[in-house]
Amino acid sequence: MSELTTLLPPITIFVLGILCGFEVISKVPATLHTPLMSGANSIHGIVLVGGMFIAAGADNPVGYLLAFIAMVFGAANVVGGYVVTDRMLQMFRKKPSAAKAGAAGAAEAAAGSRP
Repeated sequence: MSELTTLLPPITIFVLGILCGFEVISKVPATLHTPLMSGANSIHGIVLVGGMFIAAGADNPVGYLLAFIAMVFGAANVVGGYVVTDRMLQMFRKKPSAAKAGAAGAAEAAAGSRP
């Protein structure tokens, strides 16, 4: 019975965290999901550091497995966040117009043909 009482507070915090996270994310409009994810990269970095702390304090295979899973999920979220942020920022970059691109290409060709 003492093992259950020692696990009850962490499990309660975990379940409450899931419920709070779901409630917060479900209220966010779809247009804000991408900026929200890009801003969450620091949180996923904390997950990576937490996985490292778990690995440092692990003394059995279950602890090592939990550390590995935490670090894999944290790393996937960090990389995914940066990929999404990069794609979001590409949408706001100005594309060169055809006239400017043609003029720049002609200027480069002329500069390249000069001795």
